[in-house]
Amino acid sequence: MSETAPRPPRIQLEEEAGPARIDLAWQEGTEPAALASPGLSTLSLLAIGIAILILGFSALAAGNYVAEQFARSAWLGWLTLALALAGFGAIFWAAYREFRALFLLREVDEARAAFARGDFASARRHVLAWAEPIPLAAPVLPALRKAPDLAALRALLESGPLAALDAEARALGRRAAVQGFAATAISPSPALDALVVGWRGLRLVRQVAALHGMRPGIAATASLLRRAAFDAATVAATEVATDTAVRAIVSNPLVGHVVGEAATGAVAARRLITLARATAVACRILPRD
Repeated sequence: MSETAPRPPRIQLEEEAGPARIDLAWQEGTEPAALASPGLSTLSLLAIGIAILILGFSALAAGNYVAEQFARSAWLGWLTLALALAGFGAIFWAAYREFRALFLLREVDEARAAFARGDFASARRHVLAWAEPIPLAAPVLPALRKAPDLAALRALLESGPLAALDAEARALGRRAAVQGFAATAISPSPALDALVVGWRGLRLVRQVAALHGMRPGIAATASLLRRAAFDAATVAATEVATDTAVRAIVSNPLVGHVVGEAATGAVAARRLITLARATAVACRILPRD
């Protein structure tokens, strides 16, 4: 007896199965298998291995050197040990601050996802973890802990710490804009203008992040810049008309000759204000409506 070929999935139309019903009789085994997590990338493993080797062998070498100094003299050994502990302590403290800032950025992402799917318990947990290191959120922390539902939690955040943080971020942006405008107005070269504005922009990102309870290092600042660049498309959408007008002033030969470098400084100031707002949006635990 010859084997019959497997029958394809049959679609029962409305005339066969009754009104308002479409039944797909799928064969077994058609569901896709869950994909395994890729885990750490090759570059991540390489970086971890190099860091372990450098710090590990450095610690062993420092320990051997401290032991040698103790063999020579007690006071010299204690002094060497104090210097070694201070150096390694500074390294580990810097690593702790870096990972703490990255952890707080992850709390922002987790809280946004919890609000989006309506998970009140998870949202409150992540909101409290985000709000605890922020001084401006301290007065409303007891109310956040007692929030009865997701709507109340959102209202407390919007009317309390988020409003205050947005106001402070705008103030930091205006201050940076004034400084950037002044620096570009007196700068003798465009290359120096770009250097000054770039340095002031990085400092502004760190200031806005510190306002939100973070102390970003290199990795956290890079992550914030990536997020701010992504969010700036939305933030800058409301400022296209102003930016276009300023660019028109710069490109007009007559007006550009009159105002000189002031128009270029206005563009730099506008960009710093936009950067401050975009960084605040990246650190914001609730997306803007």
